[in-house]
Amino acid sequence: MITNPARRPLRFLSLRTAALALSACALVSTTAHAEGQLRIAEQHGIVYLLLQVVQDQKLIEKYGKTAGLEIKPQWVKLSGGAAINDALLSGSIDIAGAGVGPLLTIWDKTRGKYNVKGVASLGNFPYYLISNNPDVKTIADFSDKDRIALPATTVSVQARILQLAASKQWGKEAFKQLDRLTVTLPHPEATASIIKGGTEINAHFATPPYQEQELKGNKNAHIVLKSYDVLGGPSTSTVLYATEKFRQDNPKTYGAFVESLKEAAAFIKANPEGAADAYIRTAKSNIDRNLLIEIIKNPDIQVKLAPENTFPLAEFMGNVGAIKNRPVSYQDYFFDDEHNHNGS
Repeated sequence: MITNPARRPLRFLSLRTAALALSACALVSTTAHAEGQLRIAEQHGIVYLLLQVVQDQKLIEKYGKTAGLEIKPQWVKLSGGAAINDALLSGSIDIAGAGVGPLLTIWDKTRGKYNVKGVASLGNFPYYLISNNPDVKTIADFSDKDRIALPATTVSVQARILQLAASKQWGKEAFKQLDRLTVTLPHPEATASIIKGGTEINAHFATPPYQEQELKGNKNAHIVLKSYDVLGGPSTSTVLYATEKFRQDNPKTYGAFVESLKEAAAFIKANPEGAADAYIRTAKSNIDRNLLIEIIKNPDIQVKLAPENTFPLAEFMGNVGAIKNRPVSYQDYFFDDEHNHNGS
């Protein structure tokens, strides 16, 4: 059973993050990055479909050869923005894949030092807050009997969207109103709890395909909140980011990575069935293929590189003091690359 003490590892992780931030100066500044080295951290779910197609079709290797490099990318699976940010600051990875919330957190902490910024969007995906408690119709119905699973409490994009929703419900000062009910848990484990029922975890701020599996797998599972509603429309919630040093010191490797993303995005748009197969192969998933194709074809999903509607979350985090440096626009926390132009 997962109880409040389950949050202790996160508090430890936060302390470790602080320690890594202090030591990162030596690690990030002294670690040599030879062109051709590329370590990419991803998480669970089809919000990482762009990376899964890149991996399945070996597109980084393809564009590396075009640039005269033999790139053998290393793929690292982690869970939660805190762990991802730890890995980036420690020099263990080169490209991080996580939510806009973790990006803004690390952008704020490294501004003027390592200047971590967004490389690209992973696309627009709606996130659903699911509950199997019939008494919970809105976030105002949550009580101390409920536990909401998130990939990382406080710092994940789901946690920040939930805080934004709370501020709209109860006022700016009450943005942490639901934090006490949140528990750190990877999406697959949280999904199993929602479908099974009868566990302490009776709510989950999920991502595709987990939210769709929960809705189909438990008759009591229902949507309490949609991220698009909180953010005011379709929005990018998951992104890729890196240090300025990596981008500057490895232009060919960085360029090959970006070109691979562009080809993968075009492939997904033209061939959703092939993209579904790529996901099943790389994620080693047993998900129903027809359900997966249905999700990818959802008109609310758009896989593209330019970020969209990320600033409302950035503005909120600045307003409540979650970040000290308040961005003026999305351009402050994304690299000025051509594919990011016309973002928001």
